Amino acid sequence: MIERPNLLVVCGKNKKRSRTAESIFKNDPRFAIRSVGLSPKSERKISENDLNWSDLVLVMETDHRQKIVKLYRNLDLPIIKVLHIPDDYEYMDDELIDLLHDRINEAFELEFEI
Repeated sequence: MIERPNLLVVCGKNKKRSRTAESIFKNDPRFAIRSVGLSPKSERKISENDLNWSDLVLVMETDHRQKIVKLYRNLDLPIIKVLHIPDDYEYMDDELIDLLHDRINEAFELEFEI
């Protein structure tokens, strides 16, 4: 098992969902976390370096996964899990925080058998 895995959280523009995830988990001792977006207008746009750094990629929607696979088909991609969180929330929204806590913890525990 990887001692302290790297989690990459991806949403559309890296403004609300993925940034919230990075904010709430940034001091988690179990893993390192980074957030990016897929849009050219993203605050921080996904790169090949982000994917090479990642042990697990968590995307908000199924089409995010498809875009990554298509854009970076030349890479040996890490596992990409879909969290199924729609773009219905603002940054640090209480309901979004609850969803992210539940789904990221579940994905992490399933992937790394904690």
